[in-house]
Formats: sequence, C-alpha cells, structure tokens
Amino acid sequence: MTDTRGVLETARRDVGLSLSELWFRYFELGGMSTELELEAYLFGALVPTDHDRDMIAVALNERFSELGGDHPVAYSDDERSSKVNDDE
Repeated sequence: MTDTRGVLETARRDVGLSLSELWFRYFELGGMSTELELEAYLFGALVPTDHDRDMIAVALNERFSELGGDHPVAYSDDERSSKVNDDE
C-alpha cells in the first residue's frame, strides 16, 4: 500500500470535511473504527486495513463527486494494480 499519511488528510482538507464529518460518512459506509482511530490513520500514527482505507476513500470520493469533481483517492485494488505494473 502506498503512503496513507498525507493522501487521505490532504483529500479531507480539499473537500472541506471536518474529522467528525468524515468519520460519520465512513461509519455510514460500514467502517468500524473510532473517530480517534480514523484521525490516527489520517496522520500516519496507525495503518488502516485495506477495508478501512477503502471505506475512507469511498467517503472522500463521494464528497468529491458531490462537489462536481472526480474520484482522486485511489482504492487498495488500484494501488496494487499500479504496483504490479510498476514492477514489470
């Protein structure tokens, strides 16, 4: 997995979500981590599972869509695919 620290936090700032707003969206999608754990994921203190990272990415990408944008936050499958292609 690529460096989570910075990518998710930058995306959160770009879409203008507070930590609580992002956590609520993540929780609605089925994320089970606490708000404190989510904050730790955003700042690199904890490494999320692929599932948790993807739920955070979905929450952020949905917000980007609401604002008329694209889906700039990659999912774990996307990252694995690009790593395989880079290794070839």
